[in-house]
Amino acid sequence: MASVKRDYYDVLGIARGASEDEIRSAFRKLALEHHPDRNKEPEAGDRFKEVSEAYEVLRDPEKRRAYDRYGHAGLDSSGGMGFDNFGGFEDLFDTFFGRNASGSRRPRGHRGSDLQTEVALTFEEAVFGVNKTMDILKHETCQTCRGSGLEHGSEPVVCQRCSGSGELRRSHQSIFGQFVNVSICDQCGGEGRVILSPCASCKGNGFTEVDKKIEVAVPGGIEDGTRIRLTGQGDPPDHRQGGGMPGDLYISIRVHPHDFFRRSGSDLLLDYPIRITQAALGDEIEIPTLDGSSQIKIPAGTQSGKVVRVKGEGIPRLRDQKRGDLQVRLIVEVPRTLTSEQKDLLQKLDASLRSTEQSEPKSMFDRVRDALGV
Repeated sequence: MASVKRDYYDVLGIARGASEDEIRSAFRKLALEHHPDRNKEPEAGDRFKEVSEAYEVLRDPEKRRAYDRYGHAGLDSSGGMGFDNFGGFEDLFDTFFGRNASGSRRPRGHRGSDLQTEVALTFEEAVFGVNKTMDILKHETCQTCRGSGLEHGSEPVVCQRCSGSGELRRSHQSIFGQFVNVSICDQCGGEGRVILSPCASCKGNGFTEVDKKIEVAVPGGIEDGTRIRLTGQGDPPDHRQGGGMPGDLYISIRVHPHDFFRRSGSDLLLDYPIRITQAALGDEIEIPTLDGSSQIKIPAGTQSGKVVRVKGEGIPRLRDQKRGDLQVRLIVEVPRTLTSEQKDLLQKLDASLRSTEQSEPKSMFDRVRDALGV
């Protein structure tokens, strides 16, 4: 057999002509008494649901008029309010009153804002690492009022627009039923309090803007586009909203390209020109590195595009700082201008090479040329 709902006015213990303040006061008292976080009696949960449902109906003018005229039948299925899971005692009162159990505004912790900046590095700085000092425009907690935004000796007052709840509730009736719109109070910004005597140093903001020098150790091997995060170096939290942790500072790294070197992971790439005679006969040459120079051998018969590796002359890896290799791509350069003597020597070389080719098995190039009839 279904239980019969009690009269909402009897539930809250108030007269039918009770004012909004009387309804609110009655609910506060009964909610404190029966909330399951405080009252461990078995029936406390059901009693709290009943009190909350009565309050939700009688606090709303439209619902209250319907209830006064038609009783429980005048409310649709959304007239009551269910609580399947109880939050903490503080959360409940922050929802309904914007206050905690002691009657004061409940502080809400807000993390400070993150900041972003960019730093440009030379190619060498990105490879070997560098300490950079940057000027950052940021906020700091006002030292005069210690972030409260209040003039010394003054106190904030309860917002008259929202009566300290920090919320504005507007209800309207439609063909689908009654809707309640809850928005942040535009007078106090949801704080429930307003400052009438603001701090002269920060104009009531709780912050002052400062140009601060911050030093960051950029590790060797960092790549273009990498972001470094400095924890806690962003803007401070708003102490007027209960404080919290400072934000972070994000630094975007931009690396200028090098005139000669390129990067591939932890390896350096270098295109290095050699003469045709060096490629044919072989040689030992000195090539530049980011540390200075190094010697490499060119094998005889080297073809253009051959890559010679120089171990340990590359870029440090971020995870262990072990360096990659320097990859030297040898580019055989063909002379653009020749003297008469040089032309004569090359013609003699060409004739010698032709005679050598005729006595040796045909190469792949020769077989392709014969097939094309060249």
